[in-house]
Amino acid sequence: MGFSNEMGDAAQTQPPETKAQELQRAFDVFNQVSLELTQAYEALQRRVESLTAELAVANGELRRQYQEKEALSERLSLLLDALPAGVVVLDSAATVGEANPAAQRMFGEALAGGDWAALAGSRLSPTDAPDEWQLDARRVAIAESPLDSAGGRLLLIHDITAAHELKANLERNQRLAAMGEMAASLAHQLRTPLATALLYSANLAQPELADAARVRFAGKAAEQLKRLERLIQDVLLFTRGESLGRDVVPVAALVAEAVQTVEPLCRQKGVALRVAADVGDAILTGSRKALGGALLNLLENALQACEGGDGADQEIAVRADVEGRQVRIGVRDTGIGMAPETQARIFEPFFTTRGQGTGLGLAIALGVARAHGGSIGVSSKPGTGSEFVMTLPVGAGMDENVR
Repeated sequence: MGFSNEMGDAAQTQPPETKAQELQRAFDVFNQVSLELTQAYEALQRRVESLTAELAVANGELRRQYQEKEALSERLSLLLDALPAGVVVLDSAATVGEANPAAQRMFGEALAGGDWAALAGSRLSPTDAPDEWQLDARRVAIAESPLDSAGGRLLLIHDITAAHELKANLERNQRLAAMGEMAASLAHQLRTPLATALLYSANLAQPELADAARVRFAGKAAEQLKRLERLIQDVLLFTRGESLGRDVVPVAALVAEAVQTVEPLCRQKGVALRVAADVGDAILTGSRKALGGALLNLLENALQACEGGDGADQEIAVRADVEGRQVRIGVRDTGIGMAPETQARIFEPFFTTRGQGTGLGLAIALGVARAHGGSIGVSSKPGTGSEFVMTLPVGAGMDENVR
């Protein structure tokens, strides 16, 4: 027991040098930790300064971009105000969000906040041309573009009153000029059937003429008079143009009616008639009578070309299809074909390669196609036949998105 007490007393009484070493080590650890904290603080301070500088640069760039966009917005606003065309911005509910001064001048009222469908329904009247409308005394064309994924739309309204009047005057002057240039040819074409009809009529007055001959002469005279009537109708149609109207014409029905009209003539002359119309329920807008007459002119022209062909197996192929927003109606024949110089003049008024022709059928067909916003093209080679393709825009009358 005495020995144990001695050991405990020895442990409690450590030398002073040992305590000093322990304090020194603790102090060294404290200094090390303080140094690390100081270094961490300095690093953090440098990082804060770097981030502050980067933020200042970013703020400056954002400020510059904002100023540029603000300047661009101001320029666009000035441009919209200066545009002669009307600009109307619609949201997905067809409510007018914005309208530039030109659009407000056209309609004579403030448009913002109004319902476009109601406004267009009361102020816009359809015309005989697609995408053109009558706005009081103005004639306007409206082009539509999608604005965003939410269903907004942008309407661009052009005042085409002056351009329409100039176009109408130009077309009229062109028709009158063509008539003036071909007046001699027309006089000759009128004189020939008229002289023939007068001759047959004079023979009818002979008392000794047999009844059979009298009937034959009367038929010949009537035939020449009908030829005169057809010529005069073609001339009048060409000179005054054709009113388009607003008929909704199914393409399939248009092709079927024209084919049905010309089919008996083809059968009579031994010309095969093939039809392939893959147009679905596509429709055209305009004059059903004018469009049907134009297609019939192309078919009659193909039949006359087959009559002059050398081969016994003559054929007319009619095809119709839809490509995008256009209808293509092609009429191909296996007739005599045309030389390049003939193709260059085939649509000229009064130009014809047939002695009995008026030279107006194809000119009228082209005029009808152009009036409906389309065209007619031709490809041909001598001895291999010809193909006429009439291209017309698909339309359902009034564009519901615009109205």
